[in-house]
Amino acid sequence: MPDNRLIADTFSYNAAISACEKAGLWQLSLNLLGGMPEMRVIQDTISYNAAISACEKGGKWNLALSLLSSILIMGVIPNTITYNAAISACEKGGQWQLALSLLSIMPDMGVIPDSISYGATISACGKEGQWQLALSILSSVPDVMLPNDFILSAAISACGKGGQWQVALGVLSSMIEKTVIPSTISHNAAISACDTELQWHLALSLLSSMCDMGISANKISYSAAISACSKGGQWQLALSLLRSMTDVSLMPNEISYSGAISACAKAVQWQLALSLLLRTMPDMRVVQDEITYNAAISACEKSGHLQLALNLFSLMHEARVVPNEITYSAAISACGKAGQWQLALNLLDLMSEVMVVPSEITYNSAISACGKGGQWELALNLFSLMAEASVLPDRITFSAAINACEKGGRWKLALNLLSLMPEASVVPNVITFSAAISACGKSSQWQLAMNLLSLIPESRVVPDEIIYNAAISACEKGGQWQLALNLLRLMPEASVVPDEIAYSAAVSACEKGGQWELALNLLILMPEASTVPNVITFSAAISACGKGGQWQLALTLLILMHEARVVPNEITYTAAISACEKYGQWELALSLLLRSMPEASLIPDEISYSAAISACETGGRWQLALTLLHSMPDMSLIPSELSHNSALIACGKAGQWQLVMWLLRCMPDMRLMPDVISYNAAISVCETAGQWQLAPSLLGDCPDPLVG
Repeated sequence: MPDNRLIADTFSYNAAISACEKAGLWQLSLNLLGGMPEMRVIQDTISYNAAISACEKGGKWNLALSLLSSILIMGVIPNTITYNAAISACEKGGQWQLALSLLSIMPDMGVIPDSISYGATISACGKEGQWQLALSILSSVPDVMLPNDFILSAAISACGKGGQWQVALGVLSSMIEKTVIPSTISHNAAISACDTELQWHLALSLLSSMCDMGISANKISYSAAISACSKGGQWQLALSLLRSMTDVSLMPNEISYSGAISACAKAVQWQLALSLLLRTMPDMRVVQDEITYNAAISACEKSGHLQLALNLFSLMHEARVVPNEITYSAAISACGKAGQWQLALNLLDLMSEVMVVPSEITYNSAISACGKGGQWELALNLFSLMAEASVLPDRITFSAAINACEKGGRWKLALNLLSLMPEASVVPNVITFSAAISACGKSSQWQLAMNLLSLIPESRVVPDEIIYNAAISACEKGGQWQLALNLLRLMPEASVVPDEIAYSAAVSACEKGGQWELALNLLILMPEASTVPNVITFSAAISACGKGGQWQLALTLLILMHEARVVPNEITYTAAISACEKYGQWELALSLLLRSMPEASLIPDEISYSAAISACETGGRWQLALTLLHSMPDMSLIPSELSHNSALIACGKAGQWQLVMWLLRCMPDMRLMPDVISYNAAISVCETAGQWQLAPSLLGDCPDPLVG
């Protein structure tokens, strides 16, 4: 019986290797190539080209280069296709130096580079931000190959990835000048180059010009334009582009929707973002991926909707979408904004369990969450863990850690972190310096705050309003009203426009320094400086007037707030009540507490009540003082030592020694420790009422430090 078996030849193997290459089966391609000698089948250039191309498609650039090295040993002559496949493999693997090296040796090997060789090398450089090299390669392309759409599109894309949108548009213009009609690809590259915060209008103009030039825009064109609108804060235009895609028979894909959802997220349009993800995409049969979920979670995070962010996180598992590092970072950030630092740390711990590696962004979000929750120790612990996880801290990391120390009143640790930045090759920025200055200010280290301010120019950081605000606030907390006013005056000279925060801090500095006239003058000057006073500014000015004995002015400012459409808060009313309290205006104080505040839907706090009780004490209204003190628990308020002392003094002035003694005995039951004021009031009333025999007992109960 004749043997009907077919003997595979080089042509058969090449066809099989090519089939595996197209199917993405790079391992099988290599097995077939390696098995050819055993089967006594000669490997030729086509065999190697197909195998190298298979490795390129599989992202195995090192194997592709290994095959290229062995091809000469095997006596096989590489051709342009061989080198193009190897260069493309390096381009996909981010190996721009190797791609450039391969292009340069092609002539030495007797192989002439073609448009694909140049285009792939330019693309390799562009992907790694080497746009200057990309343009250098473009200039070396033989004139006979230019103009070439593939090469020029790669150059445009390289410039775009390097943030050089002007150069990218220049290359596109040169194509038109050379009577080359740019393709959809080159236009897409140019639109992507304009995918920046300020160039969204150019992206839209390019998209519009495609129609005028008879060039068909595709999904990539629209997606790039939507992304540009997103970065430019033009969420309405992004949604309009998304809707218009169906008008030109284009079905939006997950990339298009991701751009639109991101646009809504940046504009805090979380309802629209969720509607696109959970309703529109399923209706249009577009599968949600991790990018679309991430954008929607980010929308919830920016709007402070923690529960919605966590719900989306849970939905990903149900939709069999695997959360990635960006997902976790957004969810952790949402926890931080909601003050849920424990949840943030739980999510960070969960990442290791599901084999998701945290990045510096993840750590930054977690450190920030701990800082906002007042957990400075945990924030610093996370900071130290980054080194163990081989994650390098960046400026945001240092700023978040310094902020955590600032909130925890740890100014020394904040300054230590600032000093470590040069060792970590991290340059401080405006946020870092402002956080460190604020940390010093909160701990009354105004001299150090001013020293930091003086060092900023050496770091080549241009002080902005945030830094000046922190410095003025430091002076305010340190009682340095003259320095605060000087800094406010210096801001215009430094081309920094003072805002309401700067003015509020300066007004507060004057208030603490007893300079009510200066505080009032600053408030009056604000409209001239095109700055609108806010509730903090008015509150500080009212307090300044109160401390300066100008209770009428204080109440006038309270009235002016309504005219200025500034809504008073609890602090404002407390300042006004205190102004009345100091000059015995108990009727006005009670009116503000019991009528004005409820009418404004404001709940008085313990400080408001204490000020009103003190007003009654000053006005000799001991019964009202007691009534207010006894009514505080009904308002879910716990009386403080200040409240009790004011009532004690009020009763003492009226000779109500029994009530004074009763109030004194009640204080420990209220978990309040009587102080020197409490005992002095009791001893004084006993002396006045002739109850001298009680004085020794009071002195005996009085702690030694108070007696001294």
